[in-house]
Amino acid sequence: MKACIFNPYLETLGGGERYTVGVINSFSKKGYKVYIEWKDESIVEKLEKRFGVSLEGVKAVESIERGDGYDACFWVSDGSIPTLRSRNNILHFQVPFTNTSGRTLMNRMKLFRIKQVVCNSEFTKNFIDREYGVNSKVVYPPVSVSQFKPGRKQNLICYIGRFSKLTQQKRQDVLIEVFKKFLKVNKNWKLVLAGGAEVGNGDFTQKLAKMARGYPIEIVLSPSFSEVKEIMGSAKLFWSASGYGIDENKEPGKVEHFGITVVEAMAARVIPLVHNKGGHKETVVHGENGYLWDKKSELLRYSLALADNYKSMKAMSVVAHRESKKYSEDAFVNEFTKLI
Repeated sequence: MKACIFNPYLETLGGGERYTVGVINSFSKKGYKVYIEWKDESIVEKLEKRFGVSLEGVKAVESIERGDGYDACFWVSDGSIPTLRSRNNILHFQVPFTNTSGRTLMNRMKLFRIKQVVCNSEFTKNFIDREYGVNSKVVYPPVSVSQFKPGRKQNLICYIGRFSKLTQQKRQDVLIEVFKKFLKVNKNWKLVLAGGAEVGNGDFTQKLAKMARGYPIEIVLSPSFSEVKEIMGSAKLFWSASGYGIDENKEPGKVEHFGITVVEAMAARVIPLVHNKGGHKETVVHGENGYLWDKKSELLRYSLALADNYKSMKAMSVVAHRESKKYSEDAFVNEFTKLI
């Protein structure tokens, strides 16, 4: 049996690409030979290195011919509905697209060839179902929770995510602003911001470096999977301002659609304090396994309260760790193989 994969964003090596890796593994475990549409064969090695997985036997090919000749096809949409030709077509939306004229007659005809439309969160599903007139299924992304373990904890706050001002606004600048205020009360803490740097965002990373100068703030560009695990293992708090200043109803594509690194942090017993938008609201239960914040003052207040209360921090980190297991690789494979 042969399965083919199309994801036009593979080189970004972000959360959507981690999802695609989970799909590849699901097909492989069901006995499929997996082919990825990509001109550069090194993409397989890049995916393995970034996400700490083995993709043995997976092959990159120049074209999968929209699934023609394959037993199954997994296609990541760019907002359009493709004409797919495999026996079992699965269309995935990792972005809550809007204003695409999704309910055209042509799209409805193309959807007849698609067995299942899949989304990465309820947040994404709500927009996709309205836009395209479908009833999509939510399969939460796979998270390598077993590989994230608590290490020797330090007075460290971290955020892992792309340095971007484009499609998704991660807003590391907001985190630096709040951390400077945090330092006035707790001077022996450090902030680490790590993630990939998108092409064309050099000015943004330079701005962050300038803001961080003279403070215990470290910026790590394009960290390896082992570096990410080390940062998470050492941290006590995970901050995210992704989508800050965005109206999620008007521009849902600019907020976090799920947030894999939030769950990775929880697995390492790091308490998430994340902006109250998008997919964050599906993984973080306010006051139980972390905190949701709307204003920068709330992020500061919740963080100071935790830093000053070791028992509360320890108890919440245990709950966060337990809840992270809902999003394990095994849970994903079990759910996704039902579609196969």
